This record gives sequence, structure tokens and C-alpha cells, in this order.
Amino acid sequence: MLDFNPRPSTTERINARIDAALVAEREATPPRTYLGASRLGHVCERALQFEFADAPKAEGADFNGQTLRIFAIGHQLEDLAISWLRAAGIDLVTQKRDGGQFGFSVAGGRIRGHVDGIIADAPAAIGMRMPALWECKTMNAKNWRACVKHGVTKSKPIYAAQIATYQAYMEPSVPGISAAPALFTAINKDTAELHHELVPFDADLAQRMSDRAVRILQATDAGELLPRITTNRDFFECRFCAFAARCWEEST
Repeated sequence: MLDFNPRPSTTERINARIDAALVAEREATPPRTYLGASRLGHVCERALQFEFADAPKAEGADFNGQTLRIFAIGHQLEDLAISWLRAAGIDLVTQKRDGGQFGFSVAGGRIRGHVDGIIADAPAAIGMRMPALWECKTMNAKNWRACVKHGVTKSKPIYAAQIATYQAYMEPSVPGISAAPALFTAINKDTAELHHELVPFDADLAQRMSDRAVRILQATDAGELLPRITTNRDFFECRFCAFAARCWEEST
């Protein structure tokens, strides 16, 4: 007789428990009470405003277990990159003396950022200036190849905005970090290939991102919604936005 209600496989039973644990851990994490500087390069200011206000997302838009596993693997790959760069003779500092992560907090703690690391020294043959910001991202093969071909500023403008913002806001605590080009490392998750790129400080971009952050805070405090990026709800970015339904239900 055919069994129309087969038992879940071993893989399914184990993965369900892993994912449930990861989701529970995520849900137990207190929500951010600040605007993360790493997000300021997002194309839509209204979406950033919803994020900052911790507005409810569309049903099913929260991260599932698989996505959380992808994030976790990315963190582990970043740790490997740190060890590889140090093995190459680069003095990469990732924690302060008290053990905390390097970062900044401005606007009464309402705008914050945490940097991956600071390069204090490097072999002369590499041709770097110090101190330099270090930022690391993991990517699939397609995005990694685009980054190699076009550079991070063109292929991943959100990362470029993050780098510029970090260089600007870290300058008071790490003098000279905005004068030295940042080192951006991209890891190909599919092949373990590495791409390293020196990114000069873009003061204009940093200022635009700072102005954007202030605009988001002021509009949220005033109970006002910032403009949408489009008049068409079928716009590409809107179709993948967790706040699309809420956004288009608003009258403005």
C-alpha cells in the first residue's frame, strides 16, 4: 500500500530543529534602536525609515532558518579572512583593548556603526597607507565576479556608502583613517576566491549619507513619511521589499 503521509527524512527532522533554534535565537535578540550606518546606502529612504522604526514586515518576510545559516557561514568566512590576512603579514586589529568591536555612535546613539577591522600596519610591498579601514563581504560567484570586474563602488554602491560613512565617522577615534584608502575584501562563497580592493575616501558620498541619516531621523520624529523611490508599485526594488504592502497602503 502506498504511504501518502511519509515520515520526514532524517535530514528534514534535523534541519527543522536547527532552523527552529536559529529563528528562536533571532527572535530573542532585542531589535535595534538605532539607524545602522551599514544600511544607509540602500536605494529607498522610506524603507530605511521603516527599518529604523521597526515597522512590522510583510508575513513571511522575516529571515528563515536557511537565511540565518547563510549569515552564520558569512561570519565564519570573515573570521577566516582575518586569519589569512594576518598570515600575509598584515597587522589587522578587530577588537579594542577592552574586547569590544571598533565602531562609532553619533546623534545621541541613534546612528551607529561597527567596523570589521582596522589595519595598523602592512608589508611595504602591498602599497597601503595606514591606519586603514578594513571591510569584508561574502558573495555568491555572480556578485563576486561583478565586483572584480567593475569595482565595489559601481557593483555594490551600498557597500561603498558603508565604507565612506565608516571612514568619516571613525576619523575622530582613529585619526588618519579617512586619509588612507580602505581595504575591501570580497570572498567568493562558491570558490573561496578572494578579491582585495583599495577604496579611497569619498567625502561627498559620506556627506550625502550623513545628510540622509539626519533626514530619516527628523522625518520619523515628525511622524512624516519620506518619498517613495518610484510611483510604480511594481518597481523592481518594491517587489522585493519587506515593507512594500505597508508602504503602498499609505496615502503619500
